[in-house]
Amino acid sequence: MNLVNLQEVSLAYGPLVLLDGVSLGVDEGDRIGVVGRNGGGKSTLVSVLAQTTEPDSGRVIHNRGLRVGFLHQRDSFPDTTVGAYVLGDRAEHEWAGDPRVRDVLRGLLGGWDLGAGMDTLSGGERRRAALARLLTGEHDLIVLDEPTNHLDIEGIAWLADHLNARKEALVVVTHDRWFLDAVTNRTWEVVDGRVERYEGGYAAYVLAKAERERLAAAAEERRQNLMRKELAWLRRGPQARSSKPKFRVDAANALIADVPPLRNTVELVGFASARLGKTVIDLEHVDLRAGDTTLLEDLTWQLGPGDRVGLVGVNGAGKTSLLRLLAAEREADGGRVRRGRTVKLAHLSQNLAELDPGMRPLEAVNEVRQFVTIGKREFTAGQMLERFGFRGDRQWTPIGDLSGGERRRLQLLRLLMDEPNVVLLDEPTNDLDIETLNELEDLLDGWPGSLVVVSHDRYFLERVTDRTLALMGDRTLAFLPGGVDEYLARRARQEGRDTVPGVAASGSDASADDNVSGGAEEASDAAPVVSAAERRAAQKEMQRLERRMDRIGTREEELHALMAEAADDYTRLADLDSELKTLQAEKEELEERWLAEAERIGE
Repeated sequence: MNLVNLQEVSLAYGPLVLLDGVSLGVDEGDRIGVVGRNGGGKSTLVSVLAQTTEPDSGRVIHNRGLRVGFLHQRDSFPDTTVGAYVLGDRAEHEWAGDPRVRDVLRGLLGGWDLGAGMDTLSGGERRRAALARLLTGEHDLIVLDEPTNHLDIEGIAWLADHLNARKEALVVVTHDRWFLDAVTNRTWEVVDGRVERYEGGYAAYVLAKAERERLAAAAEERRQNLMRKELAWLRRGPQARSSKPKFRVDAANALIADVPPLRNTVELVGFASARLGKTVIDLEHVDLRAGDTTLLEDLTWQLGPGDRVGLVGVNGAGKTSLLRLLAAEREADGGRVRRGRTVKLAHLSQNLAELDPGMRPLEAVNEVRQFVTIGKREFTAGQMLERFGFRGDRQWTPIGDLSGGERRRLQLLRLLMDEPNVVLLDEPTNDLDIETLNELEDLLDGWPGSLVVVSHDRYFLERVTDRTLALMGDRTLAFLPGGVDEYLARRARQEGRDTVPGVAASGSDASADDNVSGGAEEASDAAPVVSAAERRAAQKEMQRLERRMDRIGTREEELHALMAEAADDYTRLADLDSELKTLQAEKEELEERWLAEAERIGE
């Protein structure tokens, strides 16, 4: 059954056209993800769909009696209690006996005082309450605008499982690509006033879009060849041109006038990296506190050159505090922190306040560096701003008037123009659209240096980091060979849950725990009892294996470079390829031995 139809819908704000003659529909069972650039019209589209915004022209037709649940990005909140806001006037026995309501309260408001006033909640907590209010209701169509904002990894995984268990049609706007793949089976891309439709979630959308762009590029290449021939024909001298048939001149001018403009993309480029020595940042028996709360106790951990670490953990466990310690923005409450002499550190915090709202983007970048050399070319701050999407007057717009996404991009540009070799990123994906995230990932992919990332964006974490560490709320820092899936499995065990949100059944049996830090962690019931001497020997062996794997990784990079140089020497190329395959096989064996040692000692 068709639920909603948009017929030739158009909407503009001044000269900015967000929707231009859009026609589309939502049927029963549809699970649609909406993607596109910031400011491109995603929120406008879903608000028109939900009939909370009137279009300038066209029709929006809802099926008779359609019940729409719409989560706005900005909601108004009444002066009432959390319980009254979320549950309305339902009696306690009524909502307490409803499994769906109990699931929502447990998943979003676990441990909350339902009698607390809404005015006592933070902005993020109010957002969770608004989502809980919507999900406890009965709807035919659920429309969610950035529902994962202010949710941690566990909350996002729970929400995906909850939505997958519901039968209502779903339309969701989000930049969280893991979430899109988890809950959607169709994708709408809002671009230049149009809505391009794709079958499948985010991964299928990327593949389909790449194929469309390949075909478009082939057509454009043919068009450009024709245009070059016409231009050459036109430019054979004024005398010759005057005798040319008018229809040929008109055709060539039409080709020239119709050349599409450069794509309005954010282009991130590689920056030179200062050399790192053997020591980057070493933490030795460190204690870390926040007020009377001990966040980390007796932590010993090394961040080495080239390490790419994703940091996850329960809210309030100390992820941001640990980043600030690494960045030398706060002192340890015990123990020792050593930093290498060659470390040049940059810290992207969640707080945007360090950007002077009265300054202009060009002034803010010039303050860091006026010129930067990339490859053999030198670029000015203005040219780099253009590459980051600040064109024309946007370079002189006061920072206070920029959107959150623009300020985030400006922060990244300032940070990277300073050519750091250690980068600490605290929720870097906030306010960035998917296209910018793709560009940032591409930059970080080939960036030489040490990287620590705190993020609730599971896709981004798994894309740019090589290993995952977790603060489990027990004063320790744990290494998770199984990544985010293992983190969710551990959290499920901590809370005594049988199921793991966001993890397939086969993935719930995560790898054994592995503490990076000192501090006690409760062992699994099935873990064998090992002596202190056996534990020390196993840890020593694991460190030896890690060093060997690091050396193999360095040699792999050297071999890739040598293979690129020997592209025409097939004998040399075959020898290098043989060595590379041997090293990769050895690395796989070492990884299996490392995991076996970790499992043997129950870490």
